[in-house]
Amino acid sequence: MAYRIAVIEDELPIQQMYRFKLEHEGFIVATADDGRTGLVVVEQFRPDLILLDLRMPNMSGDEMLLHLRATDWGATVRVIILTNISRDEAPQALRLLNVHSYVVKAHHTPAQVVEMVQLALG
Repeated sequence: MAYRIAVIEDELPIQQMYRFKLEHEGFIVATADDGRTGLVVVEQFRPDLILLDLRMPNMSGDEMLLHLRATDWGATVRVIILTNISRDEAPQALRLLNVHSYVVKAHHTPAQVVEMVQLALG
């Protein structure tokens, strides 16, 4: 069974690159380019894991995660924050929202991120 991954990222080249890398590894991938659309996508797609950027238009990643965690299904879905905001600059609320990993894009290669996804899914 292939795992389902949602990539919520507003920078299209980055979003497409992760989609390509994850699909190449056998994952089924859905994408969105802002938090508001991301909420709709994950509620319909029901991914096993979400790669979530923080700074996005229409609704930030932390706002999206807050809404997601308030739902029965979304309360437990695995989320990896994938952003260029340092952990020190990240919204304090993230600490309370059950984030599996916090990854700074600039410090990790796409291959390393795919490896983190594979490890998170066990």
